[in-house]
Amino acid sequence: MEGIKPRSCSLEPRKTALIIVDMQKDFVYPDGKLYVPGSEKIIPPIRMLLDRARANRVKVVYTQDWHPENSPEFKIWPEHCVMGSRGAEIVDELKPQPGELIIRKETYDAFYRTELEERLREANVENVIVTGVVANICVLHTAGSAALRGLKIVLPVDCTVALNEFDYRLTLRQVSFLYKGIITRSDLLSFKKQSH
Repeated sequence: MEGIKPRSCSLEPRKTALIIVDMQKDFVYPDGKLYVPGSEKIIPPIRMLLDRARANRVKVVYTQDWHPENSPEFKIWPEHCVMGSRGAEIVDELKPQPGELIIRKETYDAFYRTELEERLREANVENVIVTGVVANICVLHTAGSAALRGLKIVLPVDCTVALNEFDYRLTLRQVSFLYKGIITRSDLLSFKKQSH
């Protein structure tokens, strides 16, 4: 697993989307129903990326786990992110702005039975920066699904967290090896000035 070092990455703003995966109160806040330990530490680097993305007019996309009360997923995981509940809300520190895309999903993969692919195609997006929780679950499934649709994956290591170190390292390996993604860090990621 050693040897995956974050590298510098510069992206064309008009062809890039920042995807913030499931940064919701049930996962990120310690009183959440399915709290992911350490997830609050990724809020500042995601916020920094979000501010830079907005300043460069990069498309911002939020995914939101959004379950009915009888969701099949509750046979796998305890109840969480029930539609309309406080726990399903995106954390206050990363609140969406008007006009930013929110994709509500019932499964790990944000492309499954959602309008995400169509909306990215409409915006001529070629690169997706994938951040959020949980690294080896919704982040990895969404990144893999994007890669299989021909999008270039960029994963900042300080903008995702897993339930343990093995799962975190596995995610970096899968994104790098299986999906040919770029492993970077929020401070190594920049947006190219657009040439006119």
